[in-house]
Amino acid sequence: MTKDMMVKALSDFMAEKEHETIDLATYKGYGNDVPVKDYMLRRAFGSWSRVMSVVKKRYPVQVAAVEVKVEKPAPKPKAAKKEVKDVKK
Repeated sequence: MTKDMMVKALSDFMAEKEHETIDLATYKGYGNDVPVKDYMLRRAFGSWSRVMSVVKKRYPVQVAAVEVKVEKPAPKPKAAKKEVKDVKK
C-alpha cells in the first residue's frame, strides 16, 4: 500500500465518521474498524501530526456544519415590589 493510498483511505474513513481531524487516541479507539493501522501511518509519515497535515493537504475532509438553534428562555415575570412600611417606635 502506497502512502497516497493510505492517506486516501484515512480521508475516506474520516469523512465516513464525520471527523474533520482526528487525534491518535480517538483513531486507536476505533480498533479494527480502521482502514490502516496507526503504526503504519506513523512509520510512513513520521508522526501523527504529519499524517494529519498530509491528509489536509492531499484529501481535505469537508464535514457539513450542523446549525444548532438555541431558544432563548422566556423572560421571567418581574416580582411585585414589596411595600416597606415605616414603623416608628
